[in-house]
Amino acid sequence: MNTLQKTTAILLLTSLLGCQSGDKKTPDSAKSGDLSKYQPHEYVEVKHPDWSKNATIYEANIRQFTPEGTFKAFEAHLPRIKAMGIDIVWLMPIHPIGVEKRKGTLGSYYSVKDYYGINPEFGTKEDFKHLVDKIHSMGMYIIVDWVGNHSSWDNPLAKEHPDWYSKTPEGNFQPTPWYDWDDVIDFDYENPELRQYMTDALVYWVKDFNIDGYRCDTAGFIPTDFWDNARAEMDAVKPVFMLGEWESRDLHVHAFDMTYSWTLWDKMAAVTRDHKPLGGLIEYMAHDVSTFPRDGYRMTFTDNHDMNSWNKNQVENFGAGLEASMVLCGTVNGMPLVYGGQEAGLDRSLKFFDKDLIDWSKMPYEALFKKLFDLKHKNHALWNGKEGGVMIRIFNDKPEQVISFSRSMKDDQVISVINYSAASAVVKLDSKYQKGKYKELFTGKEIELKGDDTFTLEPWKYLVLVK
Repeated sequence: MNTLQKTTAILLLTSLLGCQSGDKKTPDSAKSGDLSKYQPHEYVEVKHPDWSKNATIYEANIRQFTPEGTFKAFEAHLPRIKAMGIDIVWLMPIHPIGVEKRKGTLGSYYSVKDYYGINPEFGTKEDFKHLVDKIHSMGMYIIVDWVGNHSSWDNPLAKEHPDWYSKTPEGNFQPTPWYDWDDVIDFDYENPELRQYMTDALVYWVKDFNIDGYRCDTAGFIPTDFWDNARAEMDAVKPVFMLGEWESRDLHVHAFDMTYSWTLWDKMAAVTRDHKPLGGLIEYMAHDVSTFPRDGYRMTFTDNHDMNSWNKNQVENFGAGLEASMVLCGTVNGMPLVYGGQEAGLDRSLKFFDKDLIDWSKMPYEALFKKLFDLKHKNHALWNGKEGGVMIRIFNDKPEQVISFSRSMKDDQVISVINYSAASAVVKLDSKYQKGKYKELFTGKEIELKGDDTFTLEPWKYLVLVK
């Protein structure tokens, strides 16, 4: 072996010994110990009102709630709503409704004629203030539906500030492009003066009437930076709660506490109404855990007023699986919604532009909601955002029928086992990580999980195990 070969062999041996001893090159940043730019950061920077951490929400359609259809008449329902376990009362829009191009006899709440006014159909500003005070006196909170994307054709802003609206290529007012919302015209948020007007109006109802925030219609149609600033100006008056009618991560950073979980609704209806496999719902759960901001709130529901425009109701969409879907909405990550009349078994779509009274003679789902909401208030595992437990899948031998998962936080734990199918199921859970004694929420029965547990569930039936 010549000198060059010997030198090469020595270098190779030294390299190999170095690799075996784990002597790998360390990045300069790690050597210096400076990992500051690699630290994870909370995606959600909004500070949620403390009272929202285990809250539930109720949507009220004042027009259809009582024969009178007024704020005063609605107050009589508040003790029942409170007893059901509701924390946030969301009123559909309270403002005067446009007359020009009105739909139906009474028009759509979402065609706003005056952002500083009260719909006389419901009462006066004094009546509204009394309702707000009454709700607060009962330990609940109130948010109001805000329609910032468009106004009625006869809103005075259209004449006073026509430059605040988007236009057709011919220069005419237009409904929101691509939609058939013929009774409204579209705003243009490129105009700073419009932004200031809308922000001032939002602050007005918080400051002068002490409301606790807003549900914002078509929130994604309006630039996020508008919402970011508006939220900051409202929070300067008092901490507010903001619900955006949208499903997007970016709204959660600075502006909104909660957005809609339309995807959950879609995946549930795909199984119950369209007879699709359970895989889509499992995929939703996986994405919720892995891709949705940990401290973002998601509103979960089986019904809301948008179903009216689709001419579908909770019974048509969920059928025999309605109760199972309510239980799922009440135990997954998110804040459950009750749409007014849902607890009474509403089995039709309410008319949207005319009087159509809710029948309150029966309450088939009130007790179910109360059980779920009492649990949500007391059990930290079901709290909202990062205050609650992450959903952990419990694998079972009937994945095409049964969805099973656990949530834990502090010393609290909730396990849901739901036969989300139209066939009976004898299901075995791989529950070795959930061993222990539990109480079933609806029967009070004591159940012990030993790690390899079998249950028989009739179609669409469920167990909610509580520790």
